[in-house]
Amino acid sequence: MSFTLAIVGRPNVGKSTLFNRLVGKKLALVDDRPGVTRDRREGEAHLGDLTFRIVDTAGLEEASAASLEGRMRAQTEAAIGDADAILFLIDARVGLTPTDRAFASLVRRSGKPTILVANKSEGRGGEAGAIEAFALGLGEPVPFSAEHGEGLSDLYDAICAALPEQTKLPEDEDEDEEADAGEADDGAPKRPIKVAVLGRPNAGKSTLINRLLGEDRLLTGPEAGITRDSIAVEVTFHGTRLEVFDTAGLRKRARIDDKLEKLSAADALRAMKFAEVVVVLIDATRPFEEQDLRIADLVAREGRAVVIGYNKSDLIARGGLATRLREEADHLLPQLRGVPIVALSGLTGHGLDKLVEAIAQAHKVWNKRVATNPLNRFLQQIVDNHPPPAVSGRRVKLRYMTQPKARPPSFVLFCSRADALPESYIRYITNALRETFNLPGVPIRLTLRQKDNPYAD
Repeated sequence: MSFTLAIVGRPNVGKSTLFNRLVGKKLALVDDRPGVTRDRREGEAHLGDLTFRIVDTAGLEEASAASLEGRMRAQTEAAIGDADAILFLIDARVGLTPTDRAFASLVRRSGKPTILVANKSEGRGGEAGAIEAFALGLGEPVPFSAEHGEGLSDLYDAICAALPEQTKLPEDEDEDEEADAGEADDGAPKRPIKVAVLGRPNAGKSTLINRLLGEDRLLTGPEAGITRDSIAVEVTFHGTRLEVFDTAGLRKRARIDDKLEKLSAADALRAMKFAEVVVVLIDATRPFEEQDLRIADLVAREGRAVVIGYNKSDLIARGGLATRLREEADHLLPQLRGVPIVALSGLTGHGLDKLVEAIAQAHKVWNKRVATNPLNRFLQQIVDNHPPPAVSGRRVKLRYMTQPKARPPSFVLFCSRADALPESYIRYITNALRETFNLPGVPIRLTLRQKDNPYAD
């Protein structure tokens, strides 16, 4: 039976390091400074024969509810409420602090089974802190080192003791697995579309995803740069299943000096590379700035389908907005001609249905394949309309075209002199492909190949 564990504790006790250790990947950002984690990050953890959901949380701090730290604490309390058991971490090298004692009381009031983990217990430096942890009244502490992986067997035993029913293996486990496999083969639902939301800081990415979810799952506020980790959440909106990645705001590289911001930007770019559709969110009060165009171009070069979300559109005049946006996008982003543009508001929920519809359509176009026969009829037609220019007195012969792969649509054109075909003519073919086969808003990759001359030797 699956279960959920929430990792809680004061800042900088090693919660994200433990999370990465249990999921087996460096998903959560880790740094020496306190307060790196802000949002709840979930992952599938494995420990021995146990498979469970693990939730990394922000460090618990005393603060007013309206402050950023207060909103972070509310996210942690929500994770505690959803969990089956709690991993309460302390720093064994520092020992108990008044903050540890205060939040141990919070954990006790939750009524959830609690596993006390004395992290950083490697060597003699952590022995005194591990013994001191008995004073919290949360049971026997588990000496552990998330950095070095020491104490995993003790943690396994502690989880089994805290959740005996959930960790007990059923006697007919093999039969259940066979039955589940059959159900998956018969009518398994399609996997969700992977969507990354990218944009400048404070464009409203987290607010938009919260509105899609219908709950305050992600930390939001007026401060720029709140999001640091790329957080994945699953959304089902009007029957369309999405796995949406909230990412940190991307500023110009020259302005990024802080190491943590560099890590956040790298995490956002990693989420973009694993996505299928990328929503480039633009602030309507400052539309189509240079950084917005850089982000859209980066996504196009990475080969992902693009949807432009024109967020905060409730703050501007609506007259002729759709026509104006289409003209600006086609002029500024010719490599993504016809890209879907959706005017929306993450705060009010306006335009969300159109956004999800545009994501589904962009994903469909991104996976589109064109048969070879229509492609070669198309090639003959564009050559008849506009033959390739002669270079050095010799005309380039375009022989045939095929599509070897989709995601994004990629075409191979066989010709006589691949290095002599001008870039302008390649753009002409690409734009004609986009218009003829209805491929708006996705990057099109066109590769030129020439066959070897059998009489060259």
